[in-house]
Amino acid sequence: MKIILAQPRGFCAGVVRAIEIVERALAKYGAPVYVRHEIVHNKHVVDSLKAKGARFVDELNEVPRGAITIFSAHGVSRAVETDAQVRGLHVLDATCPLVTKVHVEGARYAQDGRTVILIGHAKHAEVEGTLGRLDGPVHLVQDRDDVAALDIAADKPVAYITQTTLSVDDTRATIHALKQRFRDVVGPETRDICYATQNRQTAVRELSRHVDVLLVVGAANSSNSNRLREIGAECGVPSYLVADGRDLDPAWVAGATSIGLTAGASAPDVLVDDVINRLAELGSIEITTLPGIEEKIQFRLPAELSEAS
Repeated sequence: MKIILAQPRGFCAGVVRAIEIVERALAKYGAPVYVRHEIVHNKHVVDSLKAKGARFVDELNEVPRGAITIFSAHGVSRAVETDAQVRGLHVLDATCPLVTKVHVEGARYAQDGRTVILIGHAKHAEVEGTLGRLDGPVHLVQDRDDVAALDIAADKPVAYITQTTLSVDDTRATIHALKQRFRDVVGPETRDICYATQNRQTAVRELSRHVDVLLVVGAANSSNSNRLREIGAECGVPSYLVADGRDLDPAWVAGATSIGLTAGASAPDVLVDDVINRLAELGSIEITTLPGIEEKIQFRLPAELSEAS
């Protein structure tokens, strides 16, 4: 079997930064440090950090007063920030800078008197955080049908922002529906969809032209990983989401001569290697990497952790 790896794949700069914040906090302050929700959507990453002394909680009332507390890469609402202050928690914010950028844009639109429309998935951690950071009414839509159902006058000034891990194509269609529906609408096109999400989606479209089967390494609750699988399927390639090699069903690749392999932005290389090892158990393999974008973006760490290792 020929295994063709997508380029780019796996960790993005925001995920690298979030994980490094937890690891450096452990190195500087010692265990335990508390993390609100999963730092990123990947069980392997979470379990690895647990083993080092991180404790993951659903709500801040589970954190002892004054403890080192880290907000996940998805961002949090103002209410969560206020609760942390009231509880006297020492907070380190691992929110991805590209998510913060969406918060800033949304706040600016609201201050300008526009009704803000957020394009995203209900109950996703990033969406809940964004909804909780904006003043005034914010309407959540997922697709064109939701746009049609909005109870907003056509002449009302509106603005849209987007969840960072969406499909570029689907979001573009939703934006078009907003522009058809409203007379005065502003927004950032698809720029709020992060560079890593866009790059991985573009790579999967190209990869799908060369393979019989597509495997996407990522967690079931990872929005960007699920979207990569969906794109492969839309391109006419049988596509499967796997957490690691144990999820691989040999029947999926039976008879395939070329297998595409990629990973969501929160999936580490070790899980990609695990899938490759599982494929090697099924027969002789040859590994190549499809030419693509090399990402060199890095995000700064909080100043208090810059010297911790």
